[in-house]
Amino acid sequence: MDLKERGMLMDIDVHFADLLRKLDAKCSPEVWLAAALTSNATQKGNICLDLQSIAGKVLSLDEEPDTSLPACPELNAWREALISSKVVGTPDEFRPLILDDQDRLYLYRYWRYQKSLGDFLLSRSTRIHDALDLPLLQESLDRLFPPQPENEPDYQRIAALTAARRMFCVITGGPGTGKTSTVVKILALLLEQAKGATLRVALAAPTGKAAARLKEAVKKAKETLACSPALIQLIPEEASTLHRLLGAMPHSTRFRFNANNRLPYDVVVVDEASMIDLPLMAKLVQALPERTKLILLGDKDQLASVQPGAVFGDICDTGTPHSYSPQHGSLVEKVSGQRIPSSGQGLTQEGLLDSIATLQRSYRFVEGSGIGTISRLVNQGDGEAALRAMTREAYDDISWSDLPSPKELEHALELFILQGYGPYLKAPGPKEAFEAFGRFRILCALRHGPCGVDAVNQAATNILMRARLIIPSQRWYHGQPVLITENDYQIRLFNGDIGIVLLDQQETKGSSSEKRVFFPTETGEYRKILPMRLPEHSTVYAMTVHKSQGSEFERVLLLLPRVSAEVLTKELIYTGITRAMRKVEIWGVREVFLEAVSRRTERKSGLRDALWKS
Repeated sequence: MDLKERGMLMDIDVHFADLLRKLDAKCSPEVWLAAALTSNATQKGNICLDLQSIAGKVLSLDEEPDTSLPACPELNAWREALISSKVVGTPDEFRPLILDDQDRLYLYRYWRYQKSLGDFLLSRSTRIHDALDLPLLQESLDRLFPPQPENEPDYQRIAALTAARRMFCVITGGPGTGKTSTVVKILALLLEQAKGATLRVALAAPTGKAAARLKEAVKKAKETLACSPALIQLIPEEASTLHRLLGAMPHSTRFRFNANNRLPYDVVVVDEASMIDLPLMAKLVQALPERTKLILLGDKDQLASVQPGAVFGDICDTGTPHSYSPQHGSLVEKVSGQRIPSSGQGLTQEGLLDSIATLQRSYRFVEGSGIGTISRLVNQGDGEAALRAMTREAYDDISWSDLPSPKELEHALELFILQGYGPYLKAPGPKEAFEAFGRFRILCALRHGPCGVDAVNQAATNILMRARLIIPSQRWYHGQPVLITENDYQIRLFNGDIGIVLLDQQETKGSSSEKRVFFPTETGEYRKILPMRLPEHSTVYAMTVHKSQGSEFERVLLLLPRVSAEVLTKELIYTGITRAMRKVEIWGVREVFLEAVSRRTERKSGLRDALWKS
């Protein structure tokens, strides 16, 4: 098959399949194809290759199959060819490829990551604290979560009880539902339950930006906490990236903390968990001691991680309604006075079921908020209602405009660019520059094309240059924003980090070395890096919606492409809209928007089955 020339395989896919052919002299064309496609599947964010979905079908990059190519083998013949190969094993074997009983084919390391994570979650979710002081817990809940005037369950209070009782807990909810403030109250009641004993707590997030936001949110939540000042002082504010928490090792993908050297914490809280890929999540849980409580915070309806896996969505079983077990429902009513939906039918995973708390009330988007309403409609897959509301201009904080033609796009962007980015380019220092730069962002669905990141970044550069706000005559210019696109463990810069090129006042003026790239740290300070030391990066006036996860901006311009694409899903639209705190404007084509909202992100994985159907 001429799949590489057609753009269906990458060099690494072909090299991997060729390697297996060398390891197995009898490697058949069916096995070679399966190996190459499995490698390619991981490049697209999948954990495995689902043979059932493609067996007997013609492959294609587009939705329409390429009839000039032969079809994939039929499932039975393909399965037999794989089983007979010495480079393919079953889940209990050590082979380059692993074939499970659902005809899912894995690279061995991804199978191992999935198995270890699944085993951890199923085991940890069944473990509960039998020694809880229930009267003290009830008093803590009443004090930290005062009664609500509305006649509805207080899901923050329920989440707190869940986290206090279980060794593994997920707190999920949309923007503004109070995930961070809830977890701060949880830490307070855990400290009260400890009764003076030391409780070592770690706060972490996938990126530096998300860690900095977590720190600020925790600090703010502590200001109104109904606890003694001495106890409030015990709640940590410092947050780190997961890479820093685990101890990233230079020139390696390994970490200092692992299964043989566990983390020294009693509680680990991880924010923005939807951004965590399968390998990183597996390495995190491997480093947790048996006594450590893990609390994950995130929005299950957001986009999955950029790297392989949709771990958080699989853990939450996104798209499938669940209720608590009767036992947990009774405990919640006894301790917190809250009645919650519960069901005793068909619950094969009560531990995991009772470990997930969903916050439903948004405190950021008040009743009548356009961003809140439209994001809910998109999440529900109702694109028609969302589009009608936006085109009727029913809301002040969200609007729709038909996409300008490619020739008119740069002119249409001019006012947005000058108003959005002019202030940060005039800022006196790093702190002011980053604050101003973080207020506005252009988000694109795609990297390439007239409305893609590359074209929009070039348009922004042209506009700012004509306005004499930037002078890009050199490789590096004052005010240039850069997005890191490759992990560099040695200098501790990671995929998704954003920096700004600024003049370093501490360097000799007039020297070419006085330009540095400033990056915010989790502590609120700024690191300075020589531009030539940066790993792979790009200019970032515009960024993809994927890269924007974990960030918030006051104002967002969301650009959708003129034609549909597979990556355009309701999760992408939802994530793009909810990056905005005050105002979002969407430019697009109506038919493309409607198709995107009707399409869900699908990542091939066996984790969901392992958790919910085992």
